Amino acid sequence: MMEFTDYIDLAAERFGGQVLAANDEFFAPKENLLKAAAPVWIADKYTEAGKWMDGWETRRRRTPGFDWCIVKLGFPGIVHGVVVDTAYFQGNYPEQCELEACTVDGNPGVTQLEESPAQWITLLAKTPLSGDAQNRLAVSPAGRVTHARFKIYPDGGVARLRVHGEVVPDWAAIERAGGEIDLAAVEHGGLILDASNMFFGSRNNLILPGRSMGMHDGWETRRRRGPGHDWCILRLGAPGAVRRIEVDTSHFKGNYPESCSLEVCSAAHDITSSNILAALRWTEILPRTKLRADSLHVYQKEILDAGEATHARFHIYPDGGVARLRIFGNSARRPA
Repeated sequence: MMEFTDYIDLAAERFGGQVLAANDEFFAPKENLLKAAAPVWIADKYTEAGKWMDGWETRRRRTPGFDWCIVKLGFPGIVHGVVVDTAYFQGNYPEQCELEACTVDGNPGVTQLEESPAQWITLLAKTPLSGDAQNRLAVSPAGRVTHARFKIYPDGGVARLRVHGEVVPDWAAIERAGGEIDLAAVEHGGLILDASNMFFGSRNNLILPGRSMGMHDGWETRRRRGPGHDWCILRLGAPGAVRRIEVDTSHFKGNYPESCSLEVCSAAHDITSSNILAALRWTEILPRTKLRADSLHVYQKEILDAGEATHARFHIYPDGGVARLRIFGNSARRPA
């Protein structure tokens, strides 16, 4: 079973996540909440307001109530959990937090979001927090959402907020656009369910948007000292017949895999167990093929027809790093 932190951060800045508004940010700005880098501590750094903190920090509340901020998710999706990181906030962290969410497509203004109170649903009821800690808080999934409202009680500072979940794209818009799409892409709902190893780089990096920014931004396994090879299993965002595969080893020079192959199968969309999937019938559509260092490999004529697929299994031999994997198909049918 996947842990909620195995899902991507829907609110990440690199995906377009933004803190749209906050009721107070006296000591430290709201934008710090979504910064990609881990929070830091600089002992002798001060501002005109007081001690510099790498997070969002409100003033001390002297009246009843709570502080809040509204976050636009970079990708709409189903939230499975949040990490409320209070790193370096010790005598000034909130006692509790709460998370609400709503679904408003497009680019609604803050006023529009605030003036529709009925549309907000509670994902996480008031929950105690610990200071200087990564508070990992699972939530009960409540369907597709586009915005989150993060509340802290009564006031204080939070270094980072991560909103982990699975992407649920606007399939109607994708279908209207037509044409071939990357069925594995995270923005189209692709999800990597499992991997044999990811010692140096997360499996999720394989299907992120854009080109890789460096070795840290790809999937890389440890050096294999015994028999076998590494692999990962993906659930495609929508079923489709695979027409083209791209394997990008950018930035991997002395540590790229010697070769790769890819299999597909057809299964229920809600199957996420790699053990259940492993027992199904898999069809190889890209036979084991040699790879080059720091290169974009495009396979089209080599692809064998296997009909409509829902899942893919990517093998690398024997180990190493791959920056991106693209699996293009001609179907964008909404998954059941």
